[in-house]
Amino acid sequence: MTAADLLVLHSLRCIGFAGLERVAEAAGLAQPDTESELIDLAVAGLVTKTSGAFGGWGLTEAGRTADAERISAELDAAGARVPVSVAYEEFLELNPELLDLCSAWQLRSEEGVVTPNDHADAGYDALVLDRLADLDRRVGVVCADLSALLPRFQRYRVRLTAALTRARAGELDFVTNDLASYHSVWFQLHEDLLVTLGIPR
Repeated sequence: MTAADLLVLHSLRCIGFAGLERVAEAAGLAQPDTESELIDLAVAGLVTKTSGAFGGWGLTEAGRTADAERISAELDAAGARVPVSVAYEEFLELNPELLDLCSAWQLRSEEGVVTPNDHADAGYDALVLDRLADLDRRVGVVCADLSALLPRFQRYRVRLTAALTRARAGELDFVTNDLASYHSVWFQLHEDLLVTLGIPR
């Protein structure tokens, strides 16, 4: 398996069943290159493609096993198991704050009554986005530490920044609702850390 094969396989492992565009975006590769790698992985029996309007690519059980083995080997070859574990603990300290911010974005409490946030109050939304930007600066340090150990983690910094930038520009779905939202990318980073360290969810 080549480095590109592993990158595409592992990206698919972390995002789950997905179309070509999402896999390419997660891997940081051009769509034609990503598709070529996916076809090679399918020939090897590691991924499968489902056709149709709701089709996409997914891992086979052999693909999940191969990914776990290769990611563990990559971690050990880099001598990074301990520092990645430290970075994971730092990430876990930030995770509850992200979940609270997502809840604050989706729901509002007024006079003890919780209602869906209709985003009519721009001041309220701006406050939540400011808090998210502060959290983003802190998780950026974690991403930088991870990227110095395993360069593939740099992609999360890029994707989190893109989601926050779009949300602050008025594309409000990029906080929690879009498949490329801040919350979605954060979830995938969490999944990647678990898979990298061999920790069951």
